[in-house]
Amino acid sequence: MAFDAGFITAVINDLNCRVIGSKIEKIFQPDKETIVLALHCPASAGGDSVRLIFDVGSSTPRVHLTEVQYENPKVPPMYCMLLRKWLTGAKLTEITQPGFERVILFGFEARDEMGFTSNKYLAVEIMGKCSNLIFLDNDKKIISPLKTVDFSTSRVRQVLPGMKYELPPSQDGKISPFDIDEAGFTSLRNAHSELPADKFIMQCFYGVAPLIAREISINGDSDLWKRFCDYRNIVTDRKFTPTLIKKPDGNPIEYAFMPISQYGTSAICEDFDSFGKLCDKYFGERSKNDRMKQRSADILKLLTNAESRLIKKLHTQESDLAECAKKEDLKRNGDLITSNLYRLKRGMTEVELIDYSKEDMPTVTLKLDEKITPSQNAQVYYKKYNKAKTAEVMLTKQMELAREELNYVNTVFDALTKAETENDLDEIRRELYESGYASKMKNCTLRKQVKPAPLEFITSSGYKVLCGKNNAQNDYITHHVASKGDLWFHVKDMPGSHV
Repeated sequence: MAFDAGFITAVINDLNCRVIGSKIEKIFQPDKETIVLALHCPASAGGDSVRLIFDVGSSTPRVHLTEVQYENPKVPPMYCMLLRKWLTGAKLTEITQPGFERVILFGFEARDEMGFTSNKYLAVEIMGKCSNLIFLDNDKKIISPLKTVDFSTSRVRQVLPGMKYELPPSQDGKISPFDIDEAGFTSLRNAHSELPADKFIMQCFYGVAPLIAREISINGDSDLWKRFCDYRNIVTDRKFTPTLIKKPDGNPIEYAFMPISQYGTSAICEDFDSFGKLCDKYFGERSKNDRMKQRSADILKLLTNAESRLIKKLHTQESDLAECAKKEDLKRNGDLITSNLYRLKRGMTEVELIDYSKEDMPTVTLKLDEKITPSQNAQVYYKKYNKAKTAEVMLTKQMELAREELNYVNTVFDALTKAETENDLDEIRRELYESGYASKMKNCTLRKQVKPAPLEFITSSGYKVLCGKNNAQNDYITHHVASKGDLWFHVKDMPGSHV
């Protein structure tokens, strides 16, 4: 389901009960499209500390309270520094939704450079790939957007510093679900009778996600107006139910702000206490995987290219080695020419000779170079034999080295699947850099090395278990942590963790 206008209304209702009056303690930017505010709630709301996440990425745009701990870069990005300058210590005074748009406006009471009270705003636009976070001043003028939109990006609406903030353009032909009565709804339905009920809802009304449209029209046109009113009443009366729809195996399918029955027995609906916990459950692992995939793209490209190169190299070497297996035939040809020198003359291009060394004494046809003597032709075959014999030895060594490098690349691939934090990726980059891949990592800037942090578990019997997530951690726990009495486990001839 999209983070639609109805879900935004539900999230705002949830936030208004929790964070209005909170003060911003810290501001973080885990990645280029995510901002996290650490808030201290007022005593009336419990007085605890919470985190509010703004994610305007194209795959998981959302706003909600979160309990997920995000790893932050060691050097804060410029946008994060800007927000820290103006909003650290600011008080959150209002959270509104203009109309029924997919926009949330956060109002803050802050201090300007002279120490006077000044209002600031964060406009969060949840619109798929066009999602954005825009920092506004007291007059709703744009101080800085997280994503700049100029004329080269959009001719319809630009988002640039200094411009007056305007809402995204309305969707042509669509109306608000709350601006129509039964007569108007019936007339509109008759005018679009060719459309299925759910397509009619989506085409004529803005702010309704496909999941909700299908739920409204679950019985077709028979009670469409009634179910449409039920949907509106849920939103206007703020009777929201944070709902996660998941497969029987537990994998999430959809999320919603109301009960969902369209999946029948093929899915399970789970209710949550808050929309923050619902979004953490649905987006948490997915967002983490997407973030790690983006941050590890350079490593994945390097490993993929290395693997392809090594496989191609091994295939070529195997073909060359197969040719070297014919070296004995070259030696035999030289011996045949040498033993029949009395029959051969310079200028001959080929000759048929009997191989008496074999039981069936086959007749062998040999090509000769007419420009050289028969003895020199024999030496040509002997040279090819010696070259093939040397090549066979060298190819065997080179293939062994190539297989070892391919095995190493596979171990790094395995480590990449286990990487959970930016430090894990930095350890892999450092290892590749030190392993001779420096020339292929031109844009790699190694950070200060930190102490490896392997996975740690405690068994039911009280034993501590350490598990390396990459080769650097494997070496660390094997050679620097383990003692003589420890047990060491590793899968034989396979990439994986040292335990």
